[in-house]
Amino acid sequence: MTQTGGGGTDWSAGAHRALSGLGVGIVGYVPDAGLSRLITLCQADNRMRSVPLTTEEEGIALAAGAWLGGMPATVFMQSSGVGNIVNALAMMQTCRFPLVMLVTMRGELGEANEWQIPMGQAAAEVLRLAAVDVHRPERAEDIADTVAAAATTAFRALRREAVLIPQRIVGIKRFAGAGSGE
Repeated sequence: MTQTGGGGTDWSAGAHRALSGLGVGIVGYVPDAGLSRLITLCQADNRMRSVPLTTEEEGIALAAGAWLGGMPATVFMQSSGVGNIVNALAMMQTCRFPLVMLVTMRGELGEANEWQIPMGQAAAEVLRLAAVDVHRPERAEDIADTVAAAATTAFRALRREAVLIPQRIVGIKRFAGAGSGE
């Protein structure tokens, strides 16, 4: 597998600075190639605790528990994981817990894995229907500011915020051979 696209702007460093600057101390993530640099930066930051997750809904519970313990948290996932968190999002809304999610998109133009397309196309609407504010920066240069604004709103206004990072920014995965995929 190779990954194409992604541009030259290091959006991961900017997103990390934004989260760190707002005091995010816990980062829950499902491993993802599009988030690998951001995850590495968070792991190297001694002010953040990075928690690998086996499934995305664990991240929602992690963020709720972190908030109850006085620690802002964020959750990283791929768009295919959005379908896994719908029931857990109800708790965040009902209890007025803040939530910040960074979601790398799949299933967009150029996607080679047909399993990624349905949720990739539905992720933004699914999140909106679950009372999550959705932000989609169109340029890599805008990601850090979008993350900072979304996190500020989440933590200060007790809102649920998602920043969707377009597939053309994180890169399109290319697979060798027909029928292969991730």
